This record gives sequence, C-alpha cells and structure tokens, in this order.
Amino acid sequence: MSIKTDSRHLYLRVIDEITRDIENGTYSENEKLPSEYQLSKDLGVSRATLREALRILEEDNIVTRRHGVGTFVNSKPIFSSGIEELKSVTQMIEESGKIAGSQYLSAELVEATDEDKAKFSPRKIDTLAKIERVRTADHKPVVFCIDKVPAKLIPLDHVHEEDSIFDLLEEYANKRISYAVTFIEPISYHDRIYSILNCVADQSLLLLKQVHYTNEDEAVLYSANYFRSDVFSFHVLRKRV
Repeated sequence: MSIKTDSRHLYLRVIDEITRDIENGTYSENEKLPSEYQLSKDLGVSRATLREALRILEEDNIVTRRHGVGTFVNSKPIFSSGIEELKSVTQMIEESGKIAGSQYLSAELVEATDEDKAKFSPRKIDTLAKIERVRTADHKPVVFCIDKVPAKLIPLDHVHEEDSIFDLLEEYANKRISYAVTFIEPISYHDRIYSILNCVADQSLLLLKQVHYTNEDEAVLYSANYFRSDVFSFHVLRKRV
C-alpha cells in the first residue's frame, strides 16, 4: 500500500507503517521482513527512504539488520523496569511471573584493584568477594552478573544458598541497600558472555554498572550486570525543572 498521501517526512511514515504491521501481527517476532526491493515497492518509497526508516527502527531495537541476510523483527522485552526503581534481578524476574534462578560460575576472594578501592571509598578494602553468576528466568539464561563485595560483609561459602545478594547482605551483615549510582552501556560481541547467554553474534547487550549504597552512604556492593536486550528494557521518568 502506498503511503505517499501522508504529509509527513516519508521515512517517518515508513516507520509508522512497519511498526503497525508488527503490532497487528502482519510480521511476527523473529520473522524476516520482505526484501528492501519488495518493501520499497509495497510502500511506494525509494530504497534510500526505506533504509533510513530501517536504520531508526534498528536504533529503537524494533528490528535487527543482518548484513547479507536481511532484516528481522526483534522479540519484545519480557521485563521492563523504570531505571529509577532499584530492584534486584530476582525481583524483576519474579514480578514478571517467571521463576528466578541462578547458575553459579565462580565465587572467590580477589585482591582489590585501585579501581575497586575507589568505588568503595572511603572504606579501606584489600580483599573482595567476587561472584560470577548467570541469572535465569524459567531456567533460561537472561543476565550475566559479576558482583564484588567487601570480603567481610558476605559469607563466601554460603552464596550458593541465596539468589539475591541484596538479601544476603541484609541477613549476614545487616547492610540494607537503599540506592545505587548506575551507568548504562551498550555492549557488542563478547565471546564468553554471548556463549553463556545464548546470544546471536549481532545481538546487543545492556551493561548496567552499579555501586550500591546503604542509607548511611556506605558503598557495599559493585555489580556489572549484562542484560539481554531482547529480554529486558529499561526506562526513566524525567521531570522538567
């Protein structure tokens, strides 16, 4: 169907048309879209206009373009959370109605680097408990987690007994996490992590780097969590000031 009667920029009309077709089921999740030639013909636009629309749709994580293969509809994220709401991964999974689980890869004591010491300042630390886990939802891997905690705050030989590091810190050290400072980064291919999370090579991950604090502004946990972007999405409420 031609969309040239719409008065807006052509590529915006193409975005709306493709998005509607995805939402109404014309194109299903993980389905390959028609070729650029066929889509541009069906929509009555040039291939340059179509490519600009597909570029924006890919930036919005609605489609994925695979060089030499085609354009595919992405799965809708199962878990969506406001980034201003501090929740454990366990909470996020359970609130979506899934069963949260953990696969422990390693738990060891490591010497704190200068970068680590800066994160936990002004607390003086020499040794950290480093825990690597895969978080699962209904037994499927969805997050790769690296957690670092001052060694005295956590029983390393008991970490396998508790899914939530938040809960373990509260139970063992009486340290309740109240807030976190978070940085978000998109991550491209990483051989080990992509293999663990069963990701395809051109799939992106969302890395959340977080230092967690108690009400007394004491840093007690650093986390680097790699979320599958096809499973998780995050949003933030911004207010005008």
